[in-house]
Amino acid sequence: MTSKEKILKRLKIDEDYYGDFGNQFLSNSHVGKLLNDPLNIFKPSKPSPAFLIGGYFHTCILEPDKLKKYKVVKATTRNSKAYKDVAGGELCMLEKDVDMVELLRDKVMSNDICRDLINGTGPLGNRAAWVDYEVPMITELFGQTWKGKADIVNHEEKLVIDLKTTADISKFQYSANKYNYDSQAYIYSKLFGYEFLFIVIDKNTHQIGMFDCSPKFYERGEDKVRRAAEAYDLFYKTEEFDPKQYFISKTL
Repeated sequence: MTSKEKILKRLKIDEDYYGDFGNQFLSNSHVGKLLNDPLNIFKPSKPSPAFLIGGYFHTCILEPDKLKKYKVVKATTRNSKAYKDVAGGELCMLEKDVDMVELLRDKVMSNDICRDLINGTGPLGNRAAWVDYEVPMITELFGQTWKGKADIVNHEEKLVIDLKTTADISKFQYSANKYNYDSQAYIYSKLFGYEFLFIVIDKNTHQIGMFDCSPKFYERGEDKVRRAAEAYDLFYKTEEFDPKQYFISKTL
C-alpha cells in the first residue's frame, strides 16, 4: 500500500477526515477563511441548523445506516424547554426537520434522472461498479496539498456530484459564489478528473435543479484557490511573517 493509499484509507473515516489527521490538508472549507479571515482558518465554525439539515439530507440518501448518529428531539422549536432539556447544548434535529428531509429525499429519488445519476445504471443494477459514495481524495494545487470528499463519483457519466439543499433555488447561482461552490467545483474536478454537477432541491418548493459548471465558473474557483494557497503560504509557512502586522486595506 502506497503512502497515498494509506492516507486515503484514513480519510475515509469521518473522525480522521474532519479531525487532526485531516487538518494537515487544506480543503474548500478553508478557502473562504483564507480569503477573508486568514488568522483563524482552524477556528471551528459554529454549526447552524441549515448545515445540520444538509448533512442529514446527505446521510439519508448516501449512508442511511449512519442516521443513528443524529439526535432527534420531539419539540416544535429549538427555543423550547423540551428541546433544551434533551439537547443539552447540542444542535439537534427536530422531528419536523426529519420529516422534511425524508420528503426531500423521496422527491429527489423519484426523479428518474436524479436517481440514475445517484445510483448508476450499470448492468444488473451493480451500483458499486459504477458509482462510489463519500470518496476521499488528495492532490497538489498551487504548492499546497488539498483534500476533498465527494458525495458521489459517477464513473459511468464521469461526474462528481454534490447534493445540496437550498432555501431558494432561484438564487442558487448567487449562493454558489457566496459559499464558494465555484472553488469546490474547481478543487473536486482536479481531485477526481471529472466534471462537477450540483443536484439541488429547494426546501420550500421542492423544485429540483441540476447545475453544471461553465468554464468561467471553474476559472473563478481556480482564482479563489490560487489566492487562498498564496495566503496560506504567507500566513502559515513564512517564518519572517508577523501576523500582528496584518491588516485589511480597501478603498471605499
